[in-house]
Amino acid sequence: MAQQEVQQELAVDRYTLGLVGPDQEWAGTVADGGTIKTHTPPACWGPMITPEFRGGHEVTQPIRVENAEVGDAIALKIKNIEVTSIATSTGSMREREGAFGDDPFVDHVCPECGTKWPESIVEGTGEESIKCAECGANASSFGFEYGYTVAFDDDRTVGLTVGEEGADDLAHRADEAMALPEHSRQHPILLYEPSEMPGTLGHLRPFIGNVGTTPPIEMPDSHNAGDFGQFLIGADHDWGLADEDELAERTDGHMDINAVREGAVLVCPVKIDGGGVYVGDMHANQGDGELSLHTTDVSGRAEFEVEVIKGLDIDGPLLLPNEEDLPYISKPYTDREMERGERLADEYDVEAIAETGPIQVVGSGATINDATDNAFERAGALLDMTEGEVRARCTFTGGVEIGRLPGVVQLTMLAPMDRLEERGLADLVRAQYDR
Repeated sequence: MAQQEVQQELAVDRYTLGLVGPDQEWAGTVADGGTIKTHTPPACWGPMITPEFRGGHEVTQPIRVENAEVGDAIALKIKNIEVTSIATSTGSMREREGAFGDDPFVDHVCPECGTKWPESIVEGTGEESIKCAECGANASSFGFEYGYTVAFDDDRTVGLTVGEEGADDLAHRADEAMALPEHSRQHPILLYEPSEMPGTLGHLRPFIGNVGTTPPIEMPDSHNAGDFGQFLIGADHDWGLADEDELAERTDGHMDINAVREGAVLVCPVKIDGGGVYVGDMHANQGDGELSLHTTDVSGRAEFEVEVIKGLDIDGPLLLPNEEDLPYISKPYTDREMERGERLADEYDVEAIAETGPIQVVGSGATINDATDNAFERAGALLDMTEGEVRARCTFTGGVEIGRLPGVVQLTMLAPMDRLEERGLADLVRAQYDR
């Protein structure tokens, strides 16, 4: 067990081997109101091609938060995100037959000698470079169906896809280019040197794809969500689940919502004492939906302030994004809009304009429709509303956005401030939107 001393600032640079759960070694304890600093390796592709991993990401060891008890929530205020990689490779995936059992992200096996989760070595570059340390066969579970390599400018504001020569150069200095932290155990995906789509320039805006609190059951870190978690139901490996009821223990840390970026506030459920905050899967950019299922995975540094919200008792995350990331109809009202609203109230004998604040409820499920239904349920429980009222308020003052296909959404509404007061969220919302 890690040290129990409460620290005002806690830096974390150790990672799990693809798992989250209450039995993982703790990184330490941070004060309620304190600061967490992390330096995380890339997730997705690096862990995916490294057969020792039990999940598809490489996230930090869990962090205990002072005063956080089951039934509370923890607000993570994202103060800084900095990409440290200078390049990455990504694309859409293909699975390698024989290199896994039920799940290519989880139960890896060498296709030649049958060793489970074999240790591996790197020989050369390209998709044949990850070798089983036991027999020398290609032991990686994944290759690219369509792949590309992206180099970043010094300020990490744009990325350019490179051709064969650039991809080969980066592959031969892959650890350095991806800035893998000292204690990372993954093979860098730059080794694969994909080079399709050269000469395409993209905007960069980094965010964190897998961040949240520890579930009360152990599970692969990439499957801590209602969509990826479907692959655990009925699986024969050690993390197989019986049904949706067991999957309901998830905390939905794996969201891939591109609004979880610097300046946003993420409110996470506490399902084990201490919360067990973990961080990983930083992306340099991503369009809504993460349509390839993967994007520009990078190493990076992040800083969070933490605040415990006693007794909030939520089932999944809430997000207070930057104001510019809100849907137009969910933005706080301007003074001019309020003046016009007051004139309408006078004209139609409405006693008062209800004070509201923006909030996003994260939902997840097997499909986008299932995820939206999950968000309706969570929003109704949070705000003591019927599904009809949730739908009405989201239609008139919000909407639903896709975090990741097949099944992560954020459901936005302007919520009545008196309901937020009752749940202990009003001060957080007012501070976020300067209300």
